[in-house]
Amino acid sequence: MTYLDYQATTPLAPEAFAAMVPWLRDQHANPHSPHREGRRAKAAVEVARGQVAAALGATGGRLFFTSGATEAANWAITGTCARVGGKRPKVVTIATEHACVLDTARALAAEVVVLPVGPDGLVDRDAALAAIDDRTAIVAAMLVNNEIGVVQPIAWLGELARAAGAVMFCDAVQGFGRVDLAVDACDLIAVSAHKVYGPKGVGALWVRDGMEPAAILHGGGQEGGLRSGTLSPALCAGFGVAATLLSVEDRAQVERLWGIARMVLSAPDWVLNGSAEQRWHGNLNVRMDGLDVARLMSECRTIAFSAGSACSSGSGRSSHVLRALGLSEREARSSVRIGFGRYTQEEELVQALQTIDRAARGQR
Repeated sequence: MTYLDYQATTPLAPEAFAAMVPWLRDQHANPHSPHREGRRAKAAVEVARGQVAAALGATGGRLFFTSGATEAANWAITGTCARVGGKRPKVVTIATEHACVLDTARALAAEVVVLPVGPDGLVDRDAALAAIDDRTAIVAAMLVNNEIGVVQPIAWLGELARAAGAVMFCDAVQGFGRVDLAVDACDLIAVSAHKVYGPKGVGALWVRDGMEPAAILHGGGQEGGLRSGTLSPALCAGFGVAATLLSVEDRAQVERLWGIARMVLSAPDWVLNGSAEQRWHGNLNVRMDGLDVARLMSECRTIAFSAGSACSSGSGRSSHVLRALGLSEREARSSVRIGFGRYTQEEELVQALQTIDRAARGQR
């Protein structure tokens, strides 16, 4: 099986696995217990906390571990609106955001403004200028889109939010360690371990001092009194080590693979979805006119690739991200997403993409 679905999840780094094993096999203490073994477990969690914060480039604030980015986004948006109260009833976000942001915003008793994007997938700046005002509680924007790889202008959106007195929340899950993030422009940042070669089941929310969202999980208050639940030292340790391994070498590898991928799945037959310039090159989202993607995936069953977000697979709906670009239902359903990264070999990528290309052309 050739794995080309890095946006859905990344392979677990061997180093991260090795860091987890002792806590899964031998060291089972609760990190919130006061005895010696509990304190050892807590120390491992705190080391991991520092590793993730350092990789994020955050020099202040606090980093809270969560069960994943979905919880982090829910907490950031719901908790901020609860803290601010009715004085600022508006949530501003973008049409191409992940469902954990869009659905959370819509579940609130709040005024939700969903900013449109252009055909390139970038936020409509005039709409953002008009929407972000002194009634806005929080602005929520994704750094790198999980479906099309487009990089949003987080620094600019953060400046708008700050000028209006609103909180800036960034879903940095797909961009963490891959593209530059203006941490100074953000108040809340969500990240996830399994998108950066760490384990599934752990994420984090970085919080600027003074911007702490109200708690949405109640109980023991294990995470700074704001987030309840027993942490897993194993998951935290794996996340921490995975975060330390994020480097420029990954970016160089991805650039080489991007060049190869664009040569195989090339224009005019394959059309790139989203901006060609403002994007992370580990995500190739392309379409071919009239392509039956379900048939293509069946014919290429030895290759793991995607028709869109793993979170919405099986829903029967076409991608809301692609429709937001202005694509027709037919065009959205004729698109595929190819994701690659640290452990993708050039030869296997070429062979897999050539197989996809031949199968797609065979449908004509």
